[in-house]
Amino acid sequence: MILDIERKGRASWLWLSRPEVRNALNDELIAALETALEVMEKDAAARVLVLAGRGTAFCAGGDLARMEKAATMTKSRSRREASRFARLLYRLQSYPKPVVARVHGPAFAGGMGLAAACDLVVASEQAEFALPEARIGLVPAMVSPYLLRAMGAQQARRYILTGERLAAREAHRIGFVHECVPAADLDAAVGKMCERLALAGPQALARSKRLLLRVQGAALTPQLISETAAALAEARAGGEAREGIRSFLEKRKPSWQ
Repeated sequence: MILDIERKGRASWLWLSRPEVRNALNDELIAALETALEVMEKDAAARVLVLAGRGTAFCAGGDLARMEKAATMTKSRSRREASRFARLLYRLQSYPKPVVARVHGPAFAGGMGLAAACDLVVASEQAEFALPEARIGLVPAMVSPYLLRAMGAQQARRYILTGERLAAREAHRIGFVHECVPAADLDAAVGKMCERLALAGPQALARSKRLLLRVQGAALTPQLISETAAALAEARAGGEAREGIRSFLEKRKPSWQ
């Protein structure tokens, strides 16, 4: 199995399971992730997804054998091959359920991109991030939009151009990592994060993620203001909002909890 799925409470943990190559990304692993995301989206019991890695690394990036093969491809075929990973990253970012990256070791190149595309990143103090592409004549193309959103343009510029390693504590300081904890506390920290996320209404979470995609970096225009008002009106009209408000007034838990 190159991808293990484990249920922990309301969360489904997707474990990248190619530890012998530090969970390097190849076509099979990307396809397995695509399938798992499709299945989990339809699973109402899976309220939150956790992306994690077996072995010593979260994900060391692209499989070297795959990269060497890609170097001999025609431009059109290489573009099709690269597009598949690009679609996976977008799928993670736009996924209707919250996705948490559990990073315990190296998250390099595409692995750092996977973390950046998730909604939240919880890392152990031993985790490291890096974008070594420029050092081997490549560019971190598909991951760049997510890196700029996750760490800001100025910090992304540094790590994209230098290829230097980013320690977990520094990643936390600059805002790329949301929580940084000792290795022994990593699973507990991820579990608590999942519990907090599961308190929210599933539809509200999906709507909030769509809203974030729309407003992030958008110009402040009358059209945007109108769209945000429409988003709230749509949420208010739904049964989930009525149940949430009613449960608050009645001092009880809403039905989805």
